[in-house]
Amino acid sequence: MTTVAAYAAPAAKAPLERTTVERRAVREHDVLIDIKFAGICHSDIHQVREGWGEAIFPMVPGHEIAGVVSEVGPGVTRFKVGDRVGVGCMVDSCRECEMCRAGKEQYCLNGQTPTYNGIGRDGEPTYGGYSEKVVVDENFVVRIPDGLALDVAAPLLCAGITLYSPLKRFGAGPGRKVAIVGMGGLGHMGVKIAHAMGAEVTVLSQSLRKKDDGLRLGADHYHATSDPKTFEELRGSFDLIVSTVSAPLDFAAYLSLLKPEGTLANVGAPEEPISLNLFSLIGGGRSLAGSMIGGIPETQETLDFCAEHGIGAEIELIAASEINEAYERVENSDVRYRFVIDTATI
Repeated sequence: MTTVAAYAAPAAKAPLERTTVERRAVREHDVLIDIKFAGICHSDIHQVREGWGEAIFPMVPGHEIAGVVSEVGPGVTRFKVGDRVGVGCMVDSCRECEMCRAGKEQYCLNGQTPTYNGIGRDGEPTYGGYSEKVVVDENFVVRIPDGLALDVAAPLLCAGITLYSPLKRFGAGPGRKVAIVGMGGLGHMGVKIAHAMGAEVTVLSQSLRKKDDGLRLGADHYHATSDPKTFEELRGSFDLIVSTVSAPLDFAAYLSLLKPEGTLANVGAPEEPISLNLFSLIGGGRSLAGSMIGGIPETQETLDFCAEHGIGAEIELIAASEINEAYERVENSDVRYRFVIDTATI
């Protein structure tokens, strides 16, 4: 066991504070990672505040982890000391079910083990990336290409894969019109990735406040959803809409923006249930879909794609002492576009 410094929430809705946690000794197929940077995801805030249900405390959040391997177990074949690596939203799965065998461990039929706020298959709680070090099985670690700086790569482990997966799955590419709802930590990655895939990209945001940024990052068009004329003008325009927002939407209004047989894919997860008139789906043969991160192979594919296209997250680097302030700013949409913790400050 190794004792490492970390920032944890001691109880639901409590401010995060500096503490220590125990990391297990390196096993046969484990790698020990010196964490260099950890992104702050809105889902960290949802879980610290129990917005998605009962949680495990103390909680060390963080599932956008970038660092360097400092030790490997005797059976490790994929990594060596000094490798630049990342860890995303999960650190284990059953590895035997249909989904795991297909490389879609995020949908493990026996339940994947989350990087934090979970119980590992050894019965011990998992602690995330707001810490100095982490020990992870090599099969749930990905390689960060040399072309990506570690600080801007960290958010790709959640925000990047979360957008890459549905954009790829639903065919974003040349000749396709794609809309990204929300221009935040997830949305700005969606704009960059969809643009790199060759799609015609539109941002649908509450206001035009971030329009210049959206166009700079690769959007072709930018519209304010607070303007009722937007929904009239864009009716039937899109092949694919990806919603990144965690606030409830008027789904009928957004579905009306799809072409017949278009898809509205949700990656944002509102805390409240939604209501839906099914005629808004049936009328145009439209689909309402969900997508959750990606499997380990697709996460590696995301990093390789982003390195090839020169894509990193737009970040604001902070010290660990600023985490609680950063949480408030995320809630107020006051970040462009992802807070990343310099873990040397923990």
